[in-house]
Amino acid sequence: MMSPATKYTGRSASHRFQDSAASSCSAWKLLATIAVFLISIANCSEAGRESPSTNASVDRVRKIARVPLPPELAAGEQKYAIFCSGCHGIEGQGTDHGPPLVHKIYEPSHHSDLAFQRAAANGVRAHHWNFGDMPPIEGITSHDVTEITRYIRWLQRQAGIV
Repeated sequence: MMSPATKYTGRSASHRFQDSAASSCSAWKLLATIAVFLISIANCSEAGRESPSTNASVDRVRKIARVPLPPELAAGEQKYAIFCSGCHGIEGQGTDHGPPLVHKIYEPSHHSDLAFQRAAANGVRAHHWNFGDMPPIEGITSHDVTEITRYIRWLQRQAGIV
C-alpha cells in the first residue's frame, strides 16, 4: 500500500526531501552567480566611466573618508548631498549622469569659484565631458553654492588637486 506522501507524487518523502535540497542548493548557486555577475558589471562600468587621467584622482578621493571633515564645511557637505551628489557623486567622484568635480579640470585656475556660481544659476553647456548639458539648479542660493564650493575645494585639496 502507498503512503499518503507517495500517493500523489509517486516518490517517497526522503526522495522529495533530496529533490528539495538539490533545488535549494541550485537556487543558492544561481543567486551567487548572479551576485558575482552584478558585482563585475558594477566594477566594469565604474572603471569605464573615468578616463585614465582621472583614476589617480579618484583613488586619492577614496582615501578622503579617513580625514575628518572640518566642522565649518559640514553645511557645504550637506548642501552638496542635496543639490549635487545625484549627478556628481559622493565626494565629487562623478556618476553616469555627471562628471567628477574632484578632478584637475575643476581646479580653481581652470574653473573659478564664480564658474560654480554661474553653473548653478544658469546651467552649463557640455564642453569637457559627454554627459550632456547641466540644467540650472532650482532652489539653490548663491550662499548655498559658496558653501558647496568651499566643500568641493577641500575635497580637491585632500586629493592633491588644489
